[in-house]
Amino acid sequence: MKIGVVGCGALGSFYGAKLSCAGETVHFLLRSDYEAVRRHGVKIESVDGDFHVRPHCARTPQEIGPCDLVLIGLKTTANDQLPRLVPPLAAPDTACVLLQNGLGNESQLAAALGQARIFGGLCFVCLNRVAPGVIRHTAYGFVVLGEHRRRPGPRAQALTRLFEHAGVPCQLTENLEQARWEKLIWNIPFNGLGVAGAAGYDAVVRGGLAPDQSLGACLTTDILLGDSKWESLVRELMSEVIAAARGRGFPVKQELAERNLARTRTMGPYKASTLIDFERHQPLELDRVFLEPLRQAQQGGVATPRLAALCAVLQQLEKRNCQ
Repeated sequence: MKIGVVGCGALGSFYGAKLSCAGETVHFLLRSDYEAVRRHGVKIESVDGDFHVRPHCARTPQEIGPCDLVLIGLKTTANDQLPRLVPPLAAPDTACVLLQNGLGNESQLAAALGQARIFGGLCFVCLNRVAPGVIRHTAYGFVVLGEHRRRPGPRAQALTRLFEHAGVPCQLTENLEQARWEKLIWNIPFNGLGVAGAAGYDAVVRGGLAPDQSLGACLTTDILLGDSKWESLVRELMSEVIAAARGRGFPVKQELAERNLARTRTMGPYKASTLIDFERHQPLELDRVFLEPLRQAQQGGVATPRLAALCAVLQQLEKRNCQ
């Protein structure tokens, strides 16, 4: 297959490199890492074994042209660029898979391309980009794949086989939107509290920073689960996400909270992606990952006071951090 990768950070680079290593023709659409990847390729430092690939490199989507498959690993803060970047890569039968967190991403792209070609992938993986073209993979890697507003059909099954052939465990979901809510059970507390923890526990509970409040360090997953107060907030947020999902009509199971907690304890001191964005003074994925779930909870009549307070703190922190 001819595969285009849009958004070649840790996520896009890792899965693009896995597909390239499996023999697919992979094109990376690159910006700041273009020269490094063109000269040296992509190196994956993986717990499962290091490997190195040399994908095709391009600065514009027009250089790549129509593909069989487009993987989108952009941060959701750049979703306004999708109508410009993706159409040159999309033929009438191209499959577009959004490897993103949060709610509403598929609908944004469907507005530009139509619904029939849109798929979503939820990536359960621990990754960090440690240098241009160098990705460190420390745990997990499996993908949950679904179709936008449809049950999975033959193309989704073919994509699942493609990932499996590349050594990426992949399973289909019957309901992509429910699967996205289930992923938020982890993303909201660990990405959110990891950053908001810099403001301190009291600020997170009251939903705001004190005037001229100084900030501490962000919190890795081991710290959040190693302190009883923070772990209690993690659990409360998880319960609110599950309640919000149920309020939208998705029968999400409470046991998923414990499953996520158990999985997280094996990660060690992991920095969630939002922490890294915050430390680099980059915009946070507030709208799709935090504010949209809050809006949908409110529309469903579900009270989520911890999530509302978390969103308020994160908005203040982002404003201060990006000044």
